[in-house]
Amino acid sequence: MTAATPLSELFEFDDSYARAVPSLSVAWKAAAFPAPRLLVLNEELAAELGVDAEALCGPAGVALLVGQEVPEGVTTVAQAYAGHQFGTYVPRLGDGRALLLGEVVDTADRRRDLHLKGAGRTPFARGGDGKAAVGPMLREYVMGEAMHALGIPTTRALAVLATGEQIARETLLPGALLVRVAASHLRVGTFQYVAATGDSDVLRALADHAIARHHPDALEDPNPYLGLYRRVVDVQADLIARWMLVGFIHGVMNTDNMTISGETIDYGPCAFVDAFDPATKFSSIDHRGRYAYGNQPRIAQWNLARLGETLLPLIDPDTDAAVEAASAQLTRFAERYEAAWQEGLAAKFGLPEPDPELTRAFLELLHVEKADFTQAFRWLSAQLRGTPARDRFLDREAFDAWSVRWEAALGPDRAAVADAMDRVNPVYIPRNHKVEEALDAATAGDLAPLHRLLDVLARPFDERPGLQEYAEPGGGPHVTYCGT
Repeated sequence: MTAATPLSELFEFDDSYARAVPSLSVAWKAAAFPAPRLLVLNEELAAELGVDAEALCGPAGVALLVGQEVPEGVTTVAQAYAGHQFGTYVPRLGDGRALLLGEVVDTADRRRDLHLKGAGRTPFARGGDGKAAVGPMLREYVMGEAMHALGIPTTRALAVLATGEQIARETLLPGALLVRVAASHLRVGTFQYVAATGDSDVLRALADHAIARHHPDALEDPNPYLGLYRRVVDVQADLIARWMLVGFIHGVMNTDNMTISGETIDYGPCAFVDAFDPATKFSSIDHRGRYAYGNQPRIAQWNLARLGETLLPLIDPDTDAAVEAASAQLTRFAERYEAAWQEGLAAKFGLPEPDPELTRAFLELLHVEKADFTQAFRWLSAQLRGTPARDRFLDREAFDAWSVRWEAALGPDRAAVADAMDRVNPVYIPRNHKVEEALDAATAGDLAPLHRLLDVLARPFDERPGLQEYAEPGGGPHVTYCGT
């Protein structure tokens, strides 16, 4: 294909969601942008979607990616949802600055949404301008790619485009638009929105669509809607455990930011733990630490309880029976999460089986010492290769005592154990200061640090010469902002 590729040949769009539940989206068009241009294009993801990356770089591709021109018959829509934001229910949120461009079936036969973020005000806008700045949109691109490389289910960015305009935040900033790819944008908040209307037909249609799209094996259960709930509980328990195992803090775990698919979505004031402390938070708006690192499992279960409430009429017409059945599934969250967490920790420590007491003792030592969470596990694998880790700790005797117990629990082939540990313990994560450096440079027009950072994060488990600065934590406190 060439730069002159017709719009109809770039993607073959579908609109199964709008057809299944037409009352949950509103036809809307993206704002007009004066001079849109690509800042970064995810060529690997383009290949997954079966589209020619070169064609996306052409005028037709850019016009499509910012929603200015769409193929005949395609209608972009803003989706409706509600949500609990920091524990407070908001009955009408929705895509205030976003549009669903359409659904595509990728080369692996997976249905995926193409979604525009920063596309201008929609009927769901809540006082904002509907626009986005370069920094926050590139942050979502970086974080999504980092999480993907770490093996964590996530939405990903196909592209970030400059819009050619300045938008007002604390200062004037260059505008941008993100093109996001997701398994879907079905959220806990989507179900909350429908449940509040009391329309059981729409609720059933939404649940049926969610089952067909994400959890079709729920149809094999005696009660498919209870089966849907169980599967969402399970995928979210697994997802949150994966977050915790790499020190990821989402920062804004509102119910409208929790997917039915089990993908991480909406990277706003997110960051990674440096010095290990369960109370760590970075978000400027999380004043009480509701979404701090150590609170994430509890908040996830709370969010899932809200989902369960919406499904009660479908689970059983007898409310008491429905509550009992849903509560039993919600209880699974703690069990499923703990199992995933302990199995993940065993792998991180190179243990043949989980040892909660041993691993908890090490995490407590990290907390007391304010040691770096990510590096600490690489120190341990290095010790198995002959480089003692004790000098990394202030209380060497405490580490030595723990280390004796740890090494006694390992298999005999220490080199193999160390290699296995290195396959699950990253060298490189999106270090908060390196992310900020790259975003600041990009906002000023220099994309080189961003591309360098993306290259490092694409292979997080492979230690490479000359990249030590990307493995080190930054100094001083770090604060993140939602970017809206």
